Amino acid sequence: MFKTYMRLMGFARPVGKYAVPYFVYSLLYALFNSLTFLLIIPILNTMFDANYSFERVEQLPPVELDKEYLTTLFNYSYTQLFDDYNPRNVLILLALVTIAISLLSNLFRYLGAWTVENMRTRTLQRMRDEMFSRVVDMHVGYFSDQRKGDIISKITSDVGVVQFCITNTLQVAFREPFLIVGYLVMMIAISWELSIFSVLFLPVVALIIGSIVKRLRHPARTSQQRLGEMVSTLDESLAGIKVIKSYNAVDYIKRKYYAINADLARLTLSMARRQQLASPMSEFLGISAVGVILVFGGSLVMKGSLDPGGFVAFIAMFSQITRPVRTFVDQFATINQGIAAGERIFSIIDTRSEVQDKPGAATLDELKEKIEFRDVHFSYDGSREVIEGVSFEILRGQTVALVGPSGGGKSTLSELLPRFYDPTSGDILIDGISLRDYAQESVRARMSVVSQDVVLFNDTIEGNIAMGKQGATHEEVVEAARIANADEFIRHCAEGYQTNIGDRGVKLSGGQRQRLSIARAVLKNPDILILDEATSALDTESEKLVQDALNRLLAGGRTSVVIAHRLSTIYNADKIIVIDHGRVAEQGTHTELLAKGGIYAKLIEMQSFE
Repeated sequence: MFKTYMRLMGFARPVGKYAVPYFVYSLLYALFNSLTFLLIIPILNTMFDANYSFERVEQLPPVELDKEYLTTLFNYSYTQLFDDYNPRNVLILLALVTIAISLLSNLFRYLGAWTVENMRTRTLQRMRDEMFSRVVDMHVGYFSDQRKGDIISKITSDVGVVQFCITNTLQVAFREPFLIVGYLVMMIAISWELSIFSVLFLPVVALIIGSIVKRLRHPARTSQQRLGEMVSTLDESLAGIKVIKSYNAVDYIKRKYYAINADLARLTLSMARRQQLASPMSEFLGISAVGVILVFGGSLVMKGSLDPGGFVAFIAMFSQITRPVRTFVDQFATINQGIAAGERIFSIIDTRSEVQDKPGAATLDELKEKIEFRDVHFSYDGSREVIEGVSFEILRGQTVALVGPSGGGKSTLSELLPRFYDPTSGDILIDGISLRDYAQESVRARMSVVSQDVVLFNDTIEGNIAMGKQGATHEEVVEAARIANADEFIRHCAEGYQTNIGDRGVKLSGGQRQRLSIARAVLKNPDILILDEATSALDTESEKLVQDALNRLLAGGRTSVVIAHRLSTIYNADKIIVIDHGRVAEQGTHTELLAKGGIYAKLIEMQSFE
């Protein structure tokens, strides 16, 4: 727990930038706030004490820690301003001093609050940047095991809880303790006998509230998990709304969402019940203590050891001191919740990130000769091997097709080339250099991937195509769209290239989305092109348009790896490699493999390449 807390505090670096000014502001706020209540004494004595007599003080009195010092200091100030004693002048001066002290008190309160807000905002920014950076750097397999909604919940909701854990640390360390100490000092200056009772009473309040706070940690962690589940269900429901409606599963998905939401509500109410109990409990205990003080303090007034003004001021300060005590304990509750959220955040930060570059990794400027797969093995997280001893080569400018039964490992092989994963054993070489020795950024800069799962963003058509090349001109985007057979349909859109395509390109057809993906690849003009069943999900008309666009993309001596689903994609491939159960079962040209009468020939006969 403490280790998690210290790691969270690292997001507030440099802490001294905020802690030092906050320390000063909190100290001055506590001082002037406490003085406000001490002014009750001269006000009451002036207005209601028949025996009160004004004493002129010509010299500034030395500082002393008692209520008489405040009276002497006030008399000195009055003496410097007025010649004769007049109760009305006294009240005017007291009113001005009260206003001035209140102004200073609230000024330093504001400056302290602004310092905390500045720290909170910068901390939140740093945490979100770190979280997003870690998430997008994760290896691809991570997202197969995690629910997207849970990740979103951690970046938004959990980070929001953690920020208050960090900023409340300053208040726990400075403001509330200073207020408590300030009130205690002033109370002792008025009456040490009454103060003893307060010192004995305050720990009781803290213990009772603390016992309530202690029970918040588990519900806080569980509620954050439930929120993640709810966001995941919401995201999945919106993304799959057509499927849900087509299967008449609306009631099912509603019941699922309602159940999670009900559990989240139950946990939220459980925490709220305990949090809200702390305030009335401390207020009840405070009023009970005031009742005892009225009896004990009243006897001191009747004995003459405490004046009425001091007694009223003491009660006023005592009624206030329970507030910072309560706030102090409440902030500890927030810190506890923040630590629970921090553990969920660090579950992402501590997760193994994407495959790393070696120090001084080489730069891939271009493919000069060939790509070689040498006895490549691969498994996900040590489970069953998906690829087992695969070896083949791709010469520069060749088109190599990977075919075979579904689940044979074709897509996995294609994901090894951009270094989404590194082989478990064996090696992939580009021009005789291991792929591991190249910087990932330089490898991916020479490649483009076009798959059946088109990824488009809620942006304009031009914005989606332009992702293929930073700083691309409008003319370059249009030319790429022409090559991809996309220019014609784009010009028929309401705003042409500036048309927004909605989430995931929902406003476009499957064929249109695929052609935008191809246009993006055309604009990038890669040395190495990977086509992963790019036409398998299209109707016949769309397939023809997309296939024509792919043929243009493949032209010009570009090195290509094609994962094939339909015959039209692979007839003219320079080499066809049949992958079955993670191994190379056959390889050769279309004619050679047909002549063998093996797996490839059977797939041709079935007209099904998956």
